[in-house]
Amino acid sequence: MGKFVNSIEEFFSFCQENDVKYVDLRFTDLKGTWHHVTYRASAINEDNLTNGFPFDGSSIDKWQPINKSDMILKADVPTAFLDPFTADPTIIIFCDVYDIYKGQMYEKCPRSIAKATLKHAESLGIADAAYFGPENEFFVFDDVRVIDNINEAGYKIDTEEGDWNSNTHYPDGYNSGHRGGVKGGYFPVAPIDTQVDLRAEMMDVLEQVGLEVILGHHEVAQGQGEIGIVFSDMIGAADNVQKLKYVVKMVAHLNGKTATFMPKPLFGDNGNGMHVHQSLWKDGKNLFYKEGNYANLSEMALNYVGGIFRHAKALASITNPSTNSYKRLIPGFEAPSILTYSMQNRSASCRIPYGAGEKTTRIEMRFPDSTACPYLAFSALMMAGLDGIKNKTVPVGPMDEDLFELSLDEIREKGIPQMPHTLREATEALIADNEFLRPVFSKTFIDDYQHYMFERQIWPDESRPTAYEFKTTYSC
Repeated sequence: MGKFVNSIEEFFSFCQENDVKYVDLRFTDLKGTWHHVTYRASAINEDNLTNGFPFDGSSIDKWQPINKSDMILKADVPTAFLDPFTADPTIIIFCDVYDIYKGQMYEKCPRSIAKATLKHAESLGIADAAYFGPENEFFVFDDVRVIDNINEAGYKIDTEEGDWNSNTHYPDGYNSGHRGGVKGGYFPVAPIDTQVDLRAEMMDVLEQVGLEVILGHHEVAQGQGEIGIVFSDMIGAADNVQKLKYVVKMVAHLNGKTATFMPKPLFGDNGNGMHVHQSLWKDGKNLFYKEGNYANLSEMALNYVGGIFRHAKALASITNPSTNSYKRLIPGFEAPSILTYSMQNRSASCRIPYGAGEKTTRIEMRFPDSTACPYLAFSALMMAGLDGIKNKTVPVGPMDEDLFELSLDEIREKGIPQMPHTLREATEALIADNEFLRPVFSKTFIDDYQHYMFERQIWPDESRPTAYEFKTTYSC
């Protein structure tokens, strides 16, 4: 699949051919949430497509103050595609944000930061292309209920695949009994896999919006799935994450279900990750490939991995930016919390995919998750990797033993570094270690980002008692 339009002229022709009535302008905030404003197609012209559309930046969390709220959305016209869900023909366009006060692309716009990252890499003369392939896992549930009050808190999730429903009496009086159980969801066919048709619909719609879909399958946990799409350049890959999350959630919603990319919604079962495949290229050559080396990895690739590992604690605040993220990064659930690399080994933070040749050799960072803003996550990973190349940082490894079985004591004894254990630890690391980001992430961005993490995630979570705390401390 490719672009639907390549120019403003083609955009108007495409709109006319498809009887488009509305144009939906979309942009992304610090936490990766997609926002939009919808124009009548009749209000769109060459001038505003070129020069931009005004909007209020003060209403977006941690963006502009109210006395400097006016900002501009700059449409990236070749990203346009038809919304498959609206009643009236609507075309969606990805936008970047422009700062009218500084006369430049907005320093807090994630998509603009990603573009600046690519320009920075080119300016260093290291690479002229960067390819990213994210793998976003998700859950599909039948019902989700949440309580968050001053005197009560809790949640209840349900899926017909849940082992807890083995003795449920359903209204029609029928319980199939076909369930994979905890960690039993990897690849069983229907009727254990109840999401075959739902994933197929998701895959079809993803193709409609321009993604090239490879496969879909049930994942390890109850109610969990994954859809694989073809890699892209860094901006395209991040755009594709936004499309994929939108389509997966909407297809589930229209089928009377609810989809989530939350890292750890189920206690005691596997969580959702966003494994990120990466490679750097120059003049059509894969810079990460060196035949005969371990896993055919070049020295540059190892240094790139070394840079990511060196800054992993700080990176985690961006690649794993929720308190729930760290409930996934614990031993025992294929969670890649050990900072080493390995060929084929899925329990290492960096896996080198099996059988990769010159065109397909790449690294796969397995610790990020989908609560991350994809533009920020990919940019931060790349900046850490470039720092590793600059400083020739050597990562711990390779380690091909079964890291999955190592205890925390054994990990410490072997001197293997680990991911941070909490969002607080990660964010404090970012405060202390951010110089590697600073060529493209401004001081203002870092300051506002860390304040957002504390104010919206860390402090609210730390101040709330949990059900488990009542179980362990109420009778003390």
